[in-house]
Parts: sequence; C-alpha cells; structure tokens
Amino acid sequence: MAISDLDWISIEGLIIDTVIGVYDWEQQQTQQLRIDVDMGWDIQAAAKTDDIAQAVDYARVSEAIVAWVTQQPRQLIETVAEGVAQLVLEQFSVSDIKVKVSKPDAVPAADNVAVTIRRSRFDSAFG
Repeated sequence: MAISDLDWISIEGLIIDTVIGVYDWEQQQTQQLRIDVDMGWDIQAAAKTDDIAQAVDYARVSEAIVAWVTQQPRQLIETVAEGVAQLVLEQFSVSDIKVKVSKPDAVPAADNVAVTIRRSRFDSAFG
C-alpha cells in the first residue's frame, strides 16, 4: 500500500517529563518533551467492525511511548525520535510513522526545538 493510500492515526501533544540532554545539569533533572505521532494504518477493518482489536489502540501506544522514553536518561531528541518510531513500528504493526519530538525549553530565545522523522516498517533500526 502506498503512503498516499494510508489512513493516519495521530497522537498530538503527548507530554513526557524525562531526563534528556547533553549537559551535566540536564542529567540531574527532568525536562519536558512533547511528542506528536502520526501512524499510517488502514482503518477500514476497524471502522467496519467497530472492534478495537482491529484498530491501533492509541491509549496503549501512548502508554508504551511514555514507558520507553522514561526508562532511562538519553542525550538527544534524535535518539528519542528514532526509538519511538521503532517501538511503534514493531509493537503495533503500523506501516509508516511520523514522529516529532519537541524540547520546548532547549533554547531560551526560541519557542521550541524539534526533530521530525518519518519511518516505514521496512526501514532498518537506527539506519
């Protein structure tokens, strides 16, 4: 199925407090990340049957993302974006995913700093 033929399920503004950053002080406290996820999935079976078993359960996806992001300190939002993409692709069998990881307080003079990636289940883990 081509990306243009996919339906998209979105989780927007998932707020996670975690240890993230390259500086020593960042490794001593939590900071807020905002994660947006768009998942490519054919929703027709779920829509036809009205059965959650045929759908992507976005509550379970959100819980899995929070658990993965908070399980250990990381330095880069790039690492978080790749890890979230691989987690969702592997555990929830979506075809394609777009992940945006924002670190709003990273640069005092900016409203936000973010990384956005798009991956397919056919991509290899971390390149």
